Amino acid sequence: MLKNKSAKLLLWVAIAGISMFFAGLTSAYIVRKAEGNWLEFQLPDWFLVSTIVIVISSIFLIVANRNIKQNKDATIWLFVALLLGCFFAFSQVKGWQALVLQGVYLTGEGSNVSSSFLYVITLSHLAHLVGGLIALFVTTLNARKGKYTSENYLGIELISIFWHYLAGLWLYLYFFIMYL
Repeated sequence: MLKNKSAKLLLWVAIAGISMFFAGLTSAYIVRKAEGNWLEFQLPDWFLVSTIVIVISSIFLIVANRNIKQNKDATIWLFVALLLGCFFAFSQVKGWQALVLQGVYLTGEGSNVSSSFLYVITLSHLAHLVGGLIALFVTTLNARKGKYTSENYLGIELISIFWHYLAGLWLYLYFFIMYL
């Protein structure tokens, strides 16, 4: 029981740190946008696709949690969430490629601070998501090996908390970029 409380507390501390990082990025975005010289451009549809995908993957983790609490196998639900997480990453890359086709670059000639902010924010989120994908992969393997039961499902619970956080963070970032 103490291990559960410690692990959850550490996860929440990490989430608080990540939240502060993105609060700083989005605050800087607001301040810099107000200074002018801000290029407006169309956000590619791939970012909407990734938004839908991460929400669906989060739903699969809810089902995985319910299953394991009922002593049912959660492996397939975890695996599908993992696949959807990989598709989220793929759709982000496709979104960046679409931006480049629009002439929206991270750095160099033709870049603008607005595009640089977009790339940095989305890439930073993706970096945290990669950490989540690794944890989800390990959790899926552990579920396949039968390491989780209705009495012991801390790994599934932790990755679910983190994944739901990443999904919520992405929703915030997506709507922030779309409408600010």
